[in-house]
Amino acid sequence: MESGVLLYTSPGCPDCAAVRRYLQAHGVAFEERDVTAPGIADEAKQRYGVRIAPITVIGGKALYGTFAAQKPVLDRHFQN
Repeated sequence: MESGVLLYTSPGCPDCAAVRRYLQAHGVAFEERDVTAPGIADEAKQRYGVRIAPITVIGGKALYGTFAAQKPVLDRHFQN
């Protein structure tokens, strides 16, 4: 998923839901992975250095933290 968007989420996470809604609203296709599924949090930690959702990976580069923290970068990538 190096060229696309990958979103690591956790059930019930409001920031995860906000990033998901943002991507959907901007028509961005993405793959979603649940960090509570076996091995997924470890995968995120190994690849991107963090294991707490939301983690948004765009073209191989990871953003993490709250939706508010990620939004400026998302805007640079996806604003029309």
